[in-house]
Amino acid sequence: MSSAGPLAARTGAPVPARRTRFAALRQEITSPSLSFLMEAHDGMSAKIVQEAGFRGVWASGLTTSAALGLRDSNEASWTQVLDVLEYMADATTLPILVDGDTGHGNFNNVRRFVRKLGERGIAGVCIEDKLFPKTNSFLGEAQPLADVAEFCGRIKAGKDSQTDDDFVLVARVEALISGHSMEEALRRAEAYHAAGADAILIHSKKSTAEEIFAFTERWGNRAPVVIVPTMYYSTPTELFRQAGISTIIWANHLMRSSIAAMRETAQRIHEDESLVRVEGSVATVKDIFRITGNAELEEAERRYLPAKPAAAAVVLAAAGGSLGGQAPDQPKCMVDIRGQSLLKRLAGTLRESGVRDITVVRGDRKEAVALQGARMLDNDRHAETGEAWSLACARETIRGETVVVYGDVLFRRYILDSLLTSSAEVVIAVDTLGTNEASSGPRDLVAADHRFSGDYLDDAPAHLRQMGAGLVPEEVCGEWMGLARFSARGAEWLREEIAALEAEGLLEQADMPLLLTRLAARHPVRVKYFTGHWLDVDTLTDLAEARNFT
Repeated sequence: MSSAGPLAARTGAPVPARRTRFAALRQEITSPSLSFLMEAHDGMSAKIVQEAGFRGVWASGLTTSAALGLRDSNEASWTQVLDVLEYMADATTLPILVDGDTGHGNFNNVRRFVRKLGERGIAGVCIEDKLFPKTNSFLGEAQPLADVAEFCGRIKAGKDSQTDDDFVLVARVEALISGHSMEEALRRAEAYHAAGADAILIHSKKSTAEEIFAFTERWGNRAPVVIVPTMYYSTPTELFRQAGISTIIWANHLMRSSIAAMRETAQRIHEDESLVRVEGSVATVKDIFRITGNAELEEAERRYLPAKPAAAAVVLAAAGGSLGGQAPDQPKCMVDIRGQSLLKRLAGTLRESGVRDITVVRGDRKEAVALQGARMLDNDRHAETGEAWSLACARETIRGETVVVYGDVLFRRYILDSLLTSSAEVVIAVDTLGTNEASSGPRDLVAADHRFSGDYLDDAPAHLRQMGAGLVPEEVCGEWMGLARFSARGAEWLREEIAALEAEGLLEQADMPLLLTRLAARHPVRVKYFTGHWLDVDTLTDLAEARNFT
């Protein structure tokens, strides 16, 4: 293939070609230094292989089948295998050598399979000299082998069908696995090499590498040798280097380790009926987001989607009170939660969801309330007024989409994201677990026109009818989390309701439940139900839970 690209054709200047994945795999296989390929069986495991620092992937037939819940006996069709390989190739920039089993049939199946691999950027295939459908090499004894001449035809068909000159075809010799002599293994390897195989994989299921070293000594490096030391894993790697081995395949260990981890986690959760023992020992959800590239998607959204005005937030942090005497000079919103104030942690969640224009309404011990990058407004009448008055102090900032939130709550980001993506003009977060009467402290109970059912097929929207502490139990549908989101139109409704309360002389003593109840009487206020995953920090017990929550 030509190393010059379009730029060279236009300018006449030599332009170095970007190394393809096909060339990268050929370099690994033919390099005089020992190379390593790590097993993967899906897009996530392929990403993990690259993250670990490997320079190539072994797409194992055993583990790909296992990931589909199938046996390693060609129960997964070659088109199903191709689908998995396409996800793997999209997930990593590494070259992939795929375990092609027997080639999925005769020469005709091999050439079609190789063409399709090339179309998906799969850099190489390994085929074994057994009969279709295959049986895993470690099952049974004396498995029948393919006729040498017929298998050579498969190799030739594969090489004639490759779409890139650097595509690698590895011929896997099963003679030793099936109980044949070293002479038979060497005879087959020579025939496959002559038929065009780029490398020979010599396989053994002995617990030592004795057969491997005997083969390489007599083979004399006529073509690169690939090995799979699953059974003779205790052999020092340095001995493989000394023997002139080209490439080692670590064939199935990501799948095996994941099975062990998943089995332990599932058993613990089943026994405990809780996540407490496992949460600290498993990967975080944020780690999944990082590995799968959510940051790139967010950047792409900023580049390609129409610009949308970012939502602003008003944090109501004027109320007095303390946590059981802890830090009496410190307002609740500034209490320490694992090295950060409660207010800073709340703001962090807002900013993670793109809400960066934050206004904090201070009051009690206002000099102690601080948040870098936020606008500070003061309710100097906090001791004699309610929450609606504090919100009115920030009414000029309520222009466009706005989040209103209490200053002493914490919640998982997905709750806020759900409100921000709602099509409703006004939407509030309601905890269905708030119907528990054992909850302590003042509660903003919610009555709605539609209860939470728990049925994922039930998507009927719920709307606020009334909010307050005095609802009769039969009416209660949950507890408001102290979090609401208003669209630009909803923000206009909110300012109008504040003005109406003021005109009626009710604003000074009004709280948020009254304000939202009045708003719901004029306009639809959507209720979004959640099951926990938030905290109202009112007591020392709440504070302890908040430190665990984070």
